[in-house]
Amino acid sequence: MSEIPWKSRWTRDQVKAMLLEQFTAFGQRDPGIERDQLAQIECATATPHAVIISGLRRVGKSTLLTQLARRLGESAFYYLNFEDERFLGFQAADANDLYQSLVELFGERRILLVDEIQNVAGWERWVRRLMDLGFKFYITGSNAALLSRELGSRLTGRYVPVELFPFSFEEFLRFYQQSLPDLQRLTTVAQARLQRYLDDYLRLGGLPESLKYPELDLARTLYNDVLYRDIMARHRLEAASALKELAFYLMSNPADLVSFNKLKARLGLGSVNTIKNFIEYLENSWLIFTLKVYDYSVKRQQIAPKKVYSIDTGLARAVGFAFSPNTGKLLENVVYLALRRTTTELYYVTTPAGYEVDFYLPARRQLIQVVQNFDQPATREREVRALSDAMRMLQARGLILTERNAPTIQESGLTIEIRSLVEWLASAANRAE
Repeated sequence: MSEIPWKSRWTRDQVKAMLLEQFTAFGQRDPGIERDQLAQIECATATPHAVIISGLRRVGKSTLLTQLARRLGESAFYYLNFEDERFLGFQAADANDLYQSLVELFGERRILLVDEIQNVAGWERWVRRLMDLGFKFYITGSNAALLSRELGSRLTGRYVPVELFPFSFEEFLRFYQQSLPDLQRLTTVAQARLQRYLDDYLRLGGLPESLKYPELDLARTLYNDVLYRDIMARHRLEAASALKELAFYLMSNPADLVSFNKLKARLGLGSVNTIKNFIEYLENSWLIFTLKVYDYSVKRQQIAPKKVYSIDTGLARAVGFAFSPNTGKLLENVVYLALRRTTTELYYVTTPAGYEVDFYLPARRQLIQVVQNFDQPATREREVRALSDAMRMLQARGLILTERNAPTIQESGLTIEIRSLVEWLASAANRAE
């Protein structure tokens, strides 16, 4: 069936019916809670650039388009969903016939909202051509490498990238209809309530459908869809068990340092190149992120161990394995995601003395250490020593995120701020300057 041209498989009336069904279903979607990225998208509405929304499957990309559509008004745009199996085999060459059907059905419009465009072969040529004619595109996709590679070669900078993550902590609170307290006048009760929601956030994560339907094991279904549909099928992998074993290990050990050689030896998986390729596939499908060490040598950055973080702590808990709650690592994972939402220029640091600091943001000259319990003297001494060493090395500011606010530490002429992690998450202070 796939050898038959797409337009030959459908009559014009069938195509119109398909488009009308999609548009109607799209208009009836629940817009959910307003996402933080909606403001970012609206800032780009006056530009001629395509807006590209990418992220994990089921993270809310279509819902974000729905929220945008409510602002635009239903008579302003066309809507296309290429995840619809009836579009199987559709290519950019079929776009003219599709556009004619859209005009006949809805009249002339200049805005297109397009879901899961990576399923269309040659989509970037079609988008570029219509952009040259003055059309505005809002596009979603679930494969980061595909989007970045094709955008760079075809749209030549005429796009605005928007990454959509699972709910931030602030969005998580909004989902549960909890307003943010005044952090400058935080009562003991309000602080305890905020901490309780952070505990829930670590356990449940921020995947919208998993929160909406907690009785269903949707996180595991999503995980399997990514492994089988986005990775194994797309890359035609035969080593299914090897990929699954690696993914399981990484999801079970968030915020851990990993090296390709040690992973190869530990899991007995083929070659180092196989490990490298599999991790790249997992990253490009938005299941994990890898964090490099900060080093002036790009080569040393490449060969040093990487830290691995999950796209969502709830997903990691649902599909991984742990003997204990692993709260400290999950807290670090949550901080990583909060930082990564605002910047890609993010590293961990290892000092010449062998101390490690969780995060470094060069643009802000900010070092951040995440500590679950800062009250123990030995822990306090260890973390302050590591942060101080890195601060001297990089001439950077130091911040420790932990259970509660505490007086600033003055250490050998250095100033280290101690902040409540939950208050930091709930404030705007974690956003890039």
